[in-house]
Amino acid sequence: MKQTKYIFVTGGVLSSLGKGIAAASIGTLLKNSGLSVSILKADPYINVDPGTMSPFEHGEVFVTEDGAETDLDLGHYERFLDENLSQLNNFTTGKVYQSVIEKERKGAYLGKTIQVIPHIVDEIKERIKRAGKNKDVLIVEIGGTVGDIEGLPFLEAIRALRLELGNAINIHLTLIPFIKAAGELKTKPTQHSVGELRRIGISPDMIICRSEKPLDRELKDKIAISCGVARNCVIESVDATSIYQIPLNFLKQDILKPISSLLNLGMLKPDMSKWDSLVKRVIAPQNEVTIAFVGKYVDLKESYKSLTEAIIHAGAALDTRVNLKWLDSEKLEDIDENLKDISGILVPGGFGSRGVEGKIKAIEYARTKKIAFLGICLGMQLVLIEFARNVLGLEDANSSEFDEFCKNPIVYLIDEFMDKNGQKQIRTQQTPLGGTMRLGSYECKIKANSLLSEIFEGKKSVSQRHRHRYEANIKYKKDFEKAGLLVSGENNTLIEAVELKDHPFFLGVQFHPEFKSRLLDVDPVILSFIKASLKHENS
Repeated sequence: MKQTKYIFVTGGVLSSLGKGIAAASIGTLLKNSGLSVSILKADPYINVDPGTMSPFEHGEVFVTEDGAETDLDLGHYERFLDENLSQLNNFTTGKVYQSVIEKERKGAYLGKTIQVIPHIVDEIKERIKRAGKNKDVLIVEIGGTVGDIEGLPFLEAIRALRLELGNAINIHLTLIPFIKAAGELKTKPTQHSVGELRRIGISPDMIICRSEKPLDRELKDKIAISCGVARNCVIESVDATSIYQIPLNFLKQDILKPISSLLNLGMLKPDMSKWDSLVKRVIAPQNEVTIAFVGKYVDLKESYKSLTEAIIHAGAALDTRVNLKWLDSEKLEDIDENLKDISGILVPGGFGSRGVEGKIKAIEYARTKKIAFLGICLGMQLVLIEFARNVLGLEDANSSEFDEFCKNPIVYLIDEFMDKNGQKQIRTQQTPLGGTMRLGSYECKIKANSLLSEIFEGKKSVSQRHRHRYEANIKYKKDFEKAGLLVSGENNTLIEAVELKDHPFFLGVQFHPEFKSRLLDVDPVILSFIKASLKHENS
């Protein structure tokens, strides 16, 4: 069995400095050096997972292959490492306490008094070791900021693990603010943050400095001396045009040299040539296209993080800058004015009735004006509702999510389905809210000679990730197809994809293709949509 090496990443001064991107960047450099690498995000909040949290509260909920609802940083991890992660790669305080309490109720602790130390800390340690099993390196990102009371058990766990295992290092990401009035970068917040870490019993081996401006040699020396790290272990992370530049920026500073020395990893020479080529296309592409992004959470763009990143990946593959025109679906009053001068329309997923009618107007516009269109999850369901209302003439067509008693439930809630052997299966996972969700990877069987078949290069089926509660009603399938809306993707009796026959590009998918898109492996659905939009732009 491999002896796993651990890299613990903490953050100081304030949140949202980019610990996840820093951890993922180090991970991709190590992986491209030939090592087996995985990443874990430990979140100190008490929710069991982010599945029940508002997008405005927490941003996007990322879904893994095995159906875990996780922190959006796992999306960054997968996109940078180009690997599928699982529920082992993310846990919260809530999950830790839930597990410990369940064990206590079963008598696993032999009647002992349950305490933060050792029981909670031991549970955290076990989860970290489980995630690192059979890996050369496990990178562990501790969420939150040093000094937060809820993060103390996690910091105690990594402190104890380093003493227990020996083969670990601590990297601390901190802010070096630029004070305009003084015209200087200030190191004092970093010194205080490292002092707080030391008080807990953790001494960082490396400092990654987030800043607006580059750090000169004198400033780096000052940080090294005051924080007790080697001079080559002070790494700057200056604001970048693209997050995909960060691994390359780290590599230029020889970040792997001290990491390799501290962890005894040998000579590390990552091959980042393909990555470098794609990043150049992200920063300075040859082409340009504008698409309308019609959503309900547009004020917090983190809610659509995987989707916006997938669009960047597709743009890089096509050497194209994709300009997003963000449109709040609640405020689409003048549809012609809002959607003029655009070459594609994207309607993403979402929950609840707010903003639905605006999305339906945008779908009708794309259908009738022959503009490239992609609907994802709820976007596909609204394609069916718009088509039923305006083509089939079912004026009261709706989803039972929005109107429980509608006469024509084009989209409705089902808890069971018949598998290929005729056996009834519960197809969803129970959520804390008492509803049911179809979460994780499911098969989509593709109809031959369809747009979807062309997108997936003739494959008969693909596996795609889901996160939704309501399903398209198979009862209306024949009526849809007779009127020109083809069901091109299915999972037994569940509709997975629909498309218009006489349209340049009009596709709705029940799954979330963005969850599987990476810079080095672009999702075919998003790529084809951007390509069709670019064709419309140049026509």
